[in-house]
Amino acid sequence: MRTSKMAQAKLIVFDLDYTLWPFWVDTHVTPPFKKSRNGDIVDAYDEKIRCYPQAPQVLNKLHVEGYVLGVASRTSEIEGANQLLKLFDWEKYFTYKEIYPGCKITHFTRIQSKSGIDFNKMIFFDDEHQHPRSQL
Repeated sequence: MRTSKMAQAKLIVFDLDYTLWPFWVDTHVTPPFKKSRNGDIVDAYDEKIRCYPQAPQVLNKLHVEGYVLGVASRTSEIEGANQLLKLFDWEKYFTYKEIYPGCKITHFTRIQSKSGIDFNKMIFFDDEHQHPRSQL
């Protein structure tokens, strides 16, 4: 059952690092990323890359329920983040992707402009407390 805030939301945006996966893509792992022979996602040193176990189910459920999904990430490892989205097979979920260094306000301004969805109809999941709701 949806909570009242979820029922009002039209667009759900996720940060990547420490929100969908347990690392910083620009410092804790080494691109390029690929699938190994056994199907694991690995980095340049063949270290296994994992997302949070609940992430695939959450993304799928939100997608099936009809929410529009987006990504807003300030990482400098743009190519690596996009590689991981593709390797995890998550590209199909995200209509909007703003992945580049800078300010989350810029990310959301661009998402709002592209989507036409009002800010008050968006929910943002991020591990950083420095992005208070009032700034977005």
